[in-house]
Amino acid sequence: QVQLAESGGGLVQPGGSLRLSCTASESSLDAIGWFRQAPGKEREGVSCIRPGMLLYQSSVKGRFTISRDNGKRTWFLQMNNLKPEDPAVYYCATIMGVPIQGRSCFIVGDYDYWGQGTQVTVSS
Repeated sequence: QVQLAESGGGLVQPGGSLRLSCTASESSLDAIGWFRQAPGKEREGVSCIRPGMLLYQSSVKGRFTISRDNGKRTWFLQMNNLKPEDPAVYYCATIMGVPIQGRSCFIVGDYDYWGQGTQVTVSS
């Protein structure tokens, strides 16, 4: 059982920045997805990474960056130039086992473990 815990959400003005953290209960993970879900909308992929694949949703490309700390238990989503369309609950998730080669890492149903989510609000 892998446990994930997000933190770092909050209220920021348009154009501001936040850094979300996802701390895992183990350091062996090599696949993380960041997703978000706004009220009344489906959960969507924001950024995901696994060996051989790094994806960003087109609306966040150039503004968001996914990274990992040296200790390998914490993953980050640096979000810059936040826009009014970015507010949502942000989740991190991980896949156990070997993903299907070539399959997008944005597929929600492929993820086995999820964090509880952290709220991001963008408002002036």
